Order: sequence, then structure tokens, then C-alpha cells
Amino acid sequence: MVSSSHEAMHRIFQEYPGLFAGVSRVLGLDFAPPRSITAMPTDLTEARPVERRVDTLLRFDCDGSAGEESFLLAIESQGKKDPDKHASWAYYMSFLCSKYKIPVLLLVACQDRATAEWAARPVSLGPRHWPGLTLSPLVAGPQNMPRITDPDEARADLALATLSVITHAKDPDVGEILKTLSTALQGVAEAVADPIIEFTAQGLGGNRRAVELWRNLVAVDLSFYKSWLSEEIRDEARAEARVQNAAESILLVLETRGLDVSDEVRERVTGCDDPGLLRRWLTNAVTAPSAEAIFADTGGAGAS
Repeated sequence: MVSSSHEAMHRIFQEYPGLFAGVSRVLGLDFAPPRSITAMPTDLTEARPVERRVDTLLRFDCDGSAGEESFLLAIESQGKKDPDKHASWAYYMSFLCSKYKIPVLLLVACQDRATAEWAARPVSLGPRHWPGLTLSPLVAGPQNMPRITDPDEARADLALATLSVITHAKDPDVGEILKTLSTALQGVAEAVADPIIEFTAQGLGGNRRAVELWRNLVAVDLSFYKSWLSEEIRDEARAEARVQNAAESILLVLETRGLDVSDEVRERVTGCDDPGLLRRWLTNAVTAPSAEAIFADTGGAGAS
């Protein structure tokens, strides 16, 4: 199954094709500025019932005056070592070269150093006496992507700053990069910020601590945006506020009626996060002979 972080690592190039310029610069390569970049079909399936699909495929057409030729950029997200991938990647490159008749470059995006170093090693697919075909992909991962912690630098290339977050998603100190990105997004047009916010949330994948931190940063630093993430956070905040208000109303009714509210009752009411149950307790609080009696039809004072 494809993970969200897998999608973010290659789909960000679909959304921001120019990101490759920043990545190639970081990797020490000098490609001519493209005249145009075209998203290409990713389905590499043959007539035979064997499905082969590259994650993202872009065509870079460069100006002839620069002495550079057009090329295809195949981008693969790789979450772990997979010996079968070398043959698949070689197939992708051979197929694409044969189909489009232009050079093909493979870029592999990773989120952990071990996988990135594995993917970056040249692999010979021929016998050791005569390696007729050697696979040598470019790799973008935590070992070579910059940790962008300067808001001005992040603002200058938001796509690269987002990839910085994604490739360092498993870094214990990713919070510093996240804070930098959220600061850089302040004042940026909503249409520009929305996909950045969403790619970042997807790219953090299974790092729950980082996901929660990003949600908090979006809620506080970027509260004026209306992305699905910010709206989701606001909905949760509104739901929490309703629950808190309901609990306070129950206690207020009981105290206004002069009933003794024990610590046990107070803790149970304030610790409940079920809106339906709180509504029943509020209704009971209007006529209950004691504070404990509000729980009479919901399992007793000690029930949870």
C-alpha cells in the first residue's frame, strides 16, 4: 500500500516541477534552465499483463542555445531497501528511453539515511567480468538535503524547504525545520501556502510527534489559512470547546441549585468527552435530587 509520505516525496515534484532545479543544485549538478516542463504519463505497463508504473515522470525541454538536450526525469519514492527495485528502475529507464528517444534521469527520494545510501550505490546488472549495464540513480535524502532553518532561505524556495521537511521527517530535530517553514509561510498567498501545508502534513508520515507539532503550528502561526488541515484543526478545537462548555454548564446548574458537587462528580464531568452523554447529564442536572443522581441512567457515579 502506498503511504502518504511516499506520495508527498514524489508528488511535490508534480506540483512544483521547478523544484528539481534546487535539488540538482544541492546535489552539485548543473542543468540548463528548462524552456518547459511537462508532466508525462506514469503508466509503463506493457501489452502483457504486467503492470509497471513509475511514481512521477516529468519531461524537461531545454533551450537548444544552451547546448543542452531535453530529458525525462523519473522520480521514485523509496521507504526501505528493496533488492527488486534495481531491476525495476533499470526497466523504467530502458523503457522510457526506448519509447521517447531522449535521455532519462532517475531521482530517488528517501526519508532515512540507510535507504538513501543503499539507493545511491551504483548497481551492475551484468556479470562482474563485463558489467554491460550499471544503474546509478540520483538520490535525495536526509544525507544530502539541507536542513533549512532560516525563514528567509525557506521563503526564497518554499518547495525545496518543504522537501527539506519531508526528507528529514524522521529527524528528532525536525521541529526546528517545521517552525522555520511555518514562519516562512506567514504572509504568503493562501493559494501558494495551501499545497505546502498539505504536502508537509502528508510527508511527515508516521512521525506522530512531528505531525502533532505541524498541526499546532498550522493552528497558531497559520490560523488564517483555510486548507483542509487548518479546517480540520479548527473543527476539532470547536468540538473540544463545545464539550468543555457542556461540562461547565452541568457543574453550574448543580451549584446554582445548591447541590453538593464532590470531587468525584466534578472529575467525571470534566473528564467526559462524549457530547451525547454530557447532554443527558445536563438534562438530569435540572431535576436530580443530588449531584451523583445525574448519572442514574448512565451507569452510576463510578462508571466511566
